[in-house]
Amino acid sequence: MDKILIGEILVQRKCISQQQLDHALQVQKKENGLIGEILVKLGYLEERDIVVALVVQCGLPYIAVNKYTVDPQVLGLIPKDMAQKERMIPLDRVGDILSVVMTNPLTNERKAKLETFTKCRIATFISTKSEIEEAIARLY
Repeated sequence: MDKILIGEILVQRKCISQQQLDHALQVQKKENGLIGEILVKLGYLEERDIVVALVVQCGLPYIAVNKYTVDPQVLGLIPKDMAQKERMIPLDRVGDILSVVMTNPLTNERKAKLETFTKCRIATFISTKSEIEEAIARLY
């Protein structure tokens, strides 16, 4: 079964019109970047709308990471510069499973790199870009 594209989910849920999606896709061709971030930049959506669509698309749980307290030892598993660049924060570690919250948890390549770097299996959660940036500023 093919994964439904996030733009299609947003149109189906009546968060945006097909015309707004088409405009955002034209902008994406010129500027690159993630379609969700472009839709937010264009003022068509709020960040939370994108997270809801990602939850629908990926079936991943959402966590308001900016309200979460993280053990400093767990935080040390992902350096601040990597957390900022990849927009991710380690939340918790149980055995060899590291729970990580990120804005765009979709690529297996990023997950594999992180598993190699942390020497843990990764359990993925999602949050908004602003919540992750706020949490990085508070926690690191």
